[in-house]
Order: sequence, then structure tokens, then C-alpha cells
Amino acid sequence: MLWPLLKIVLFVVLITAAAWCAELLIERDVGIRLSVADTEYFFGPFEAVVALMAFVFVVWVGLKVVGLVVAFARFVAGDRTSIDRFFDRRRERKGFDALAEGMIALASGESGAALSKASRAEKLLWRKELTSLLTAQAAEQSGDAVQAEVAYKRLLEDDRTRFVGIRGLMKQQLAAGNADIALKLAEKAFALRPAHVETQDALLKLQAGAHDWTGARKTLGTKLRQGALPRDVHRRRDAVLALGEAQDILREDRSVEAREKAIEANRLSPDLVPAAVMAAEGYMVRNKPKNASRILKKAWASQPHPDLAAAFARLDPEETPEARIKRFAALTGVQPTHPETRMLGAELQIAAENFPAARDAIGDLAETDPTARVLTIMAAIERGFGADDAVVKGWLARALAAPRDPQWVCENCHFAHARWEPVCERCKSFDTLTWKRPSDGAASLSAGAEMLPLIVGATDTAGDSEGKHDDDSGVDQGDSLHDAEAPDSKVTAGEPAGIDLEPASTVEPPADYVVEDAGKGKSADVSVR
Repeated sequence: MLWPLLKIVLFVVLITAAAWCAELLIERDVGIRLSVADTEYFFGPFEAVVALMAFVFVVWVGLKVVGLVVAFARFVAGDRTSIDRFFDRRRERKGFDALAEGMIALASGESGAALSKASRAEKLLWRKELTSLLTAQAAEQSGDAVQAEVAYKRLLEDDRTRFVGIRGLMKQQLAAGNADIALKLAEKAFALRPAHVETQDALLKLQAGAHDWTGARKTLGTKLRQGALPRDVHRRRDAVLALGEAQDILREDRSVEAREKAIEANRLSPDLVPAAVMAAEGYMVRNKPKNASRILKKAWASQPHPDLAAAFARLDPEETPEARIKRFAALTGVQPTHPETRMLGAELQIAAENFPAARDAIGDLAETDPTARVLTIMAAIERGFGADDAVVKGWLARALAAPRDPQWVCENCHFAHARWEPVCERCKSFDTLTWKRPSDGAASLSAGAEMLPLIVGATDTAGDSEGKHDDDSGVDQGDSLHDAEAPDSKVTAGEPAGIDLEPASTVEPPADYVVEDAGKGKSADVSVR
């Protein structure tokens, strides 16, 4: 209310001041004297004001004529709307106002209002690159994929907005799960703007998902040259790509090329466990066990891993358990307090039937870090000491409810994988698998974990009273998990102490337990994945 009143007062003051100044000029009889070609012209105050206004008007008309000439020249050059735009300045101003309001509505999350303003701006303006972009983004926000696709396709007609249109269509195809079409669009977008980081990442992910390892490595090299990737990260990811290519080549029975790629991957990233394992196998085929041993030792020093121990065992599969313990000192002496090192030491001692040493090796892991594998090893140790079946089954029952051991887990979607892959099976993210404990913790059981030792023990007692126990028969761990975990046949050459337990039908193993036959008498490999 105050501002309109102030504007009225200001207008009255300005008019009063102008009238007062005009009266002063008339009273003083001053004017403007203009001399042209020996002729003088005298303009009084009133005539001078009129002449000044006429001069301004002539200049304005001249500028309009010049603008019309320029618009006609553009029309002749091929711009068919230039003359219309010249006569529609006011309309264009309204169009830009509608465009600005649409952008504000889009930023506010009002997709319906943004679409309405975009439609109005499109009618008032001849700037398809602006109105189509606003329409596409508003349609995406409202969930109208069809309208958004039409708008993005219109952007392809202009060289200035072609990249934006391709990028928008690529994101739509990614959302729809059409990876093949998205890959082709990403390649076109990358060709237009190779320095665009988002496009680089999208193309790299799609190429890795399509197992186009050569193209992915080229894209990774471009990221390095553009400064979008640190050199150490580049080496790691280049190693992952090389290892992925080696795995594909191995599936095609081209083992020689696969070994070369694996060795290259290990050279690029020595701490990459799958690359170290495959490279060691490649050196073993070449009859170079020292090179294989050196690779595995170096990887173990960086990250103790059961796959490294299994590969180290395969270097000499015929050695005795005592000789194996001595040879494995090269691994167990590195990071001796690491849980993986302690479990490996316990398994080696169990294979040698040195159960006191196995208990010393496992230490207090059963109390400080009671995973399924630790508790299963404890069951094997107790059986080696001649403990009752109820005690052994109690350890195994605890193992069923214990937290799972580390697995290859995707950092992006937290999906646990049974084996390492360069691309996550669920979210298709590249190089996101790390060796860690799954976030879901222990496998759930229907009965309380605290009661399971008592239940298993009572069942065993009832079974003994019926005289069904067979002392001469071993336990087939492919049918039941109620046996202590024997050392991995890939890690230990000796046969562990037998654990002659009767299968208990009341406790079923969870789906996370994978039991593999070791192929050596009664020994078996029980691994928790």
C-alpha cells in the first residue's frame, strides 16, 4: 500500500519540477544557436525541446529500420522466422517470462506447472532448444517417459543440444534396462564430449557389463588422460578389466591367452586376490613354482585370503601334512594375528592331527570373533580331543547361527557373491566387490540359537538309546552339516581326523552353506559362503 502512494507522490514531484524548469527557461529567453553553412539558427527553449524530441524519434526509427534490414538479410540467408521475430518482440518477452517461470516451477518440483509453462513458452518462442529441454526435464520429473523421449529427440536436430539429447535418451534406456541401446548412445555421447565425466563413467560401466574389455580399457585410458582418475585407481581398474578379459578367455578354452592376461592383471595390481590366484596358476602351468609362490606371498602380505592359501597348497599337492605346515610358515608368519592366518594355522594342524597345536593356533577367536568357520573348526578340534557327540554338535549348532565369514560383497548394493566378478551381478556396478563380512550377519534359524546345543544333544542321546549309531560308518557331509569342518583339501594334503557323528535330522543347514566333496576318503571341504 505504501509503495503505490510513493510512486504517485514521486510522479507529481517530477512533473512539478519539469514545469518549473520550463518556466525558468522561458523567462530567461535562452536557447540554442546552431550555425550551418554560414547560416545561423536560433531555437528558443520550447523549440529546442521539440527539436530534441524529434531527433530522438528519428534515431529510434533509424534503429528500427536497421533491425528490419538485418532481419530481412537473415530471412534471405535461410532463417524463415527472423522477420516474424522482429515484429514480435513483445511476444518474445512473454515467452521468456513463461520460460523463466517454468524453470522456477521445475526447480520447485512442480512438474505439472513446469510443463504448462514450457508449452506456453514453446508457442511464444522460436527457441526449440530451450523449450524442448524444459519440456523433457519436466516430463521426466512427472514420470511421462514418452513425452520426455519426444522432447529429447527434438534436441538432436540442433548441433548445440545434440549431446544433451543423446545423454537424456541414454539415461532413459538405462532406467528401462535396455543396456545394449544405452551402450550405443553412450558411445555417441562420448564421441561428442570425451571429457564429460558422467558419460565416461556410464560408458565404462556399460562396456564392462557387456564384457567389452578392450573398449572399457580405452575408456579408462581416456579418463586418465583427461585427469578424471588418479593413476593408482587407474592401475587397479585396468587390472580388474584385464582379469575380467582373462576369465572370459579361459571360458573359451584359450588358456594360454588367459594366463597372459592374468599375469598382466597381477602386474598392474599385485594385491588383487583373483588376479594373484590366476597368475600363480599360469606360472605353475609354465613350471615356474617360484614365481607363483612369490606372487601368492606378496598378495597374502597385503590381504590374507582363503583363495590364496588354496592356491599356495596346490603348488605341492602331494606333500605330507608336516611338510605342508613347514612350507606354509611363509604365509602364517605374515600377519600372524589376522583371523584368516589363525584359522589357516588351525586347519593345517588339524590335518596333521596335532589338536593341541590347532587349539593354540585358533586362540580366542571362538570368543572374540565367533564366525561359522571358526566354530566349525572348534568342533573339529573337540572331536580330535575325543569330546562327546553332544559337545561337537553343540559347536556345530552354534556355527549355524553364527555370523557369516567374509565374502565378496558389492559396496554399492551390498549383494554377496559366491565368487569374485568384475561387475556386480545385481546392480551391474564395476569394480565394487570387496572381501568383507556381509551386512546381514548370521543366518536366521527358526529355533533359538541358545537352545540348539541342548536340542541336538538330546536328539543324539535318544538316538543312542535306540542303538542306531554306526561306529564304522562315516558321515556324508553332502547330506548333513553335522560334522566338524575338515581342512580344505586345497589347503591341506593330509586327511583330518574323522568325525563319526550321526546325522541329526532336526537341524537343517542354511542355504549359505555349500558342501563340496574333497575326493579323499572321508575328508570333505565345508565352506561357508
